[in-house]
Amino acid sequence: MLRLECPWCGPREEPEFHYGGQAHVVRPEDPGALDDAAWGAYVFLRDNPKGVFAERWVHASGCRRWFNVLRDTVTNEVLAVYRMGEPMPVIMASGRAGEEGAP
Repeated sequence: MLRLECPWCGPREEPEFHYGGQAHVVRPEDPGALDDAAWGAYVFLRDNPKGVFAERWVHASGCRRWFNVLRDTVTNEVLAVYRMGEPMPVIMASGRAGEEGAP
């Protein structure tokens, strides 16, 4: 079972959380200017990488706050957890989260 660490409540088991899709998807500045194809791409097309992926999660059975998770989709290992609005941590070659700007 996946174990996530809520930035506010601490470590909890996966059933307390709900997956919210890909993180850092920017809403179009002028949605009315998009044609159907562009709007469909924004709503439905998401990355599906093999490896490190930024995801949104909500602590549905706890504080009900949204946060981001960097997870390796191959190993299911959680590499970093960070609050909404914070920059994405840099993942070093060791698979650990480093400071922003670290190699």
